[in-house]
Amino acid sequence: MPFLGKDWRSPGWSWTKTEDGWKRIILFGDVLEDNNGEIDLKELCNGNNENLFVGDVCELSTTKRKKDFYNNNTKSQFVFTDKWIYIQKESTKERHGYCTLGEALNRLDFSSAIQDLRRFNYVAKLFQLIARSQLTSLSGAAQKNYFNILEKIVRKVLEDHYNPRLVKELLQDLSSTLHSLTIHGRCVLVGNVNIWLCRLETIVKWQQELNNLQIPKQMCTGMSFSDLPLHMQNKILYKFSDACDIINLGQATPTLHILSENNTLWKKLCHFHFSDRPFCRTLAITKNDNVDWKLMYFTLQKHYPMKEQYGDTLHFCKHCSILFWKDCHLALLLKDSGHPCTANDPDSCLMPISPQHFIDLFKF
Repeated sequence: MPFLGKDWRSPGWSWTKTEDGWKRIILFGDVLEDNNGEIDLKELCNGNNENLFVGDVCELSTTKRKKDFYNNNTKSQFVFTDKWIYIQKESTKERHGYCTLGEALNRLDFSSAIQDLRRFNYVAKLFQLIARSQLTSLSGAAQKNYFNILEKIVRKVLEDHYNPRLVKELLQDLSSTLHSLTIHGRCVLVGNVNIWLCRLETIVKWQQELNNLQIPKQMCTGMSFSDLPLHMQNKILYKFSDACDIINLGQATPTLHILSENNTLWKKLCHFHFSDRPFCRTLAITKNDNVDWKLMYFTLQKHYPMKEQYGDTLHFCKHCSILFWKDCHLALLLKDSGHPCTANDPDSCLMPISPQHFIDLFKF
């Protein structure tokens, strides 16, 4: 039977292997004890031992610098690619503990999700909400994984020029949170404060790269957006759910500016985002044409949350308490819901999870 106890060579001592076996390296303090205060100066000045004490004195500071550099620059070792996880909110006889936000962030496959354009906005919005209020609730491994995925998000925007405005808002919120936690207040984050200052410098560098981002003009040989008939351009504008996108598109050409200022367009946008509010239900049935619906939209935006719309989101199974990414192609071909569901009708138990609902799942 193998011996499973501690190593007989104490881990607090330094040992070297000789022909006669393992010998403990005698340091300065041990020489005093063994020789009762008599020190052999020739042995201390020996060329083989001249760096013995200097190395031990500098070892702690060198190790600490290497550790800080490693923690700041290496990728997280907790990398999972799970498509689903079980959400446990309390301890039971069969299972001890509960699932935390940091564990979900580590285990769910967010790295692959940002490569999908349908899920990119969802992950970016989720990371923005975490940056605003939940950063201190993450474990050290989850915080490291958070910044690893955030780096991939920034690189994707720089390479594909996809939705830089959302990522700029994310970095701005994260920078404000880190300033308040590290510089203007007491650091309550996991890890050395110097590591977080280095991460703050990295965020500033990312912000500068995004501000200097120049989207190249592509040589279009076919039909462009401006070549479409006006009624088709107007229909495309009616598909937008973000007011900033409508305003930015209206700055492209004078024709698009006229279409983007259409009062009916802003009326439908108000109904889309705020139709479930009591005040807006009364406003929706009014037939007064003198209402400035664009001004009404930005007024309501200050008081009510806007309706969020994503191409694909995480789903939660109410029957199994499982959070998972749903593969739409696999669901169509094999009628697979994306997780091992035991319900008779799995689709009836599924519910899409918004970024804010994702965070609320782990508030116990």
